[in-house]
Amino acid sequence: MAAHRKPRSAPLGRPAARTAATLALASAATATLFEGAGHADPARPDRTPAQVRAEVDRLYQEAEAATERYNGAKELADAARTSFDELRDEAARRTERLNTARRSLGAVAAAQYRSGGLDPAVQLALTSDPDQYLERAALAEKAGDRQAAVVTAVRRELAALAQLRAESAGRLTALRGHEAELRRQKATVLGKLTAARELLARLTAEERARYEAAVAARTTAPATTTATARPDTPGTTTGAAGSLARADRASGDRAPVAAPTGRASAAISFARAQLGKPYVWGATGPSAYDCSGLTQAAWRAAGVSLPRTTYTQINAGRRVSRSELAPGDLVFFYSGISHVGLYIGGGQMIHAPRPGAPIRIAPIDEMPFAGATRVA
Repeated sequence: MAAHRKPRSAPLGRPAARTAATLALASAATATLFEGAGHADPARPDRTPAQVRAEVDRLYQEAEAATERYNGAKELADAARTSFDELRDEAARRTERLNTARRSLGAVAAAQYRSGGLDPAVQLALTSDPDQYLERAALAEKAGDRQAAVVTAVRRELAALAQLRAESAGRLTALRGHEAELRRQKATVLGKLTAARELLARLTAEERARYEAAVAARTTAPATTTATARPDTPGTTTGAAGSLARADRASGDRAPVAAPTGRASAAISFARAQLGKPYVWGATGPSAYDCSGLTQAAWRAAGVSLPRTTYTQINAGRRVSRSELAPGDLVFFYSGISHVGLYIGGGQMIHAPRPGAPIRIAPIDEMPFAGATRVA
């Protein structure tokens, strides 16, 4: 009987199917909101602590790569804003010159109106003093020349203003594009960091402590034996963070490798003075830095201007091989050139690792080596 038939599935065009399709698309969009942050979904209870730690490390590395893209977008946006402001100021100056020329033309026109604008032959016929007329005619001719020059100036300023307005429109479009990219990269960075924090929150206090200790041990392995013999310094933290701070000081106490140049020495001295300061993405000092912000500031202290990002800093000097490394060289990591440190000799560098990990001395073997550059 027809009354006992099962209801057919609604076609795609019907409301129920449209609602299901909409929910599916919304779920897919949410999963890809932060360019891969969905892989670190804290709601997945099947992850082991080791998998969580590996995922957190991956998210931090991706956040740093996005930070460098953010730094690049900010550099372009700042340059576009400066250029746009300069064009706007130049347009204002030219507008004032144009208005001055127009007022001058207006004064000449008013004078001609008041004089009746008589034909020169008529004026000669009416004058009782031909010599005075000729003198006035010469002055009038000079005034005419000046008037023609003013007209030419007006035309020149009008053409220049038209060109400036066209250039300003192009710069404004570029600025808005760079600002949109800046917002996009900022959202990516924040998404990665939020996902990492949510994953870390899933660890127990003991697992979290082991994770932080593993990070500290991984970044200070060559100095740990020296550090363990040193007592806690009053006022410093204990545990993994305290051991890390002591290890960095111990590394700094050992006989340093001589820098090849005075500028390299100055850059290293500056970087050493920043040890212990926090990593903050997008920061360039003086209270916090990201990785490229630290190297840029260190070499600025040595009198050398470096570009802002890792992928531009690698081209700021002469490339050197790993076997040629000397103190002061910039060392880069990962295939996307997303991290940089300042080499100090002995296989070690000073770098700003990631959020939650302060500026420290670490072995260059802790990350995949990608290249090195000698600045000066």
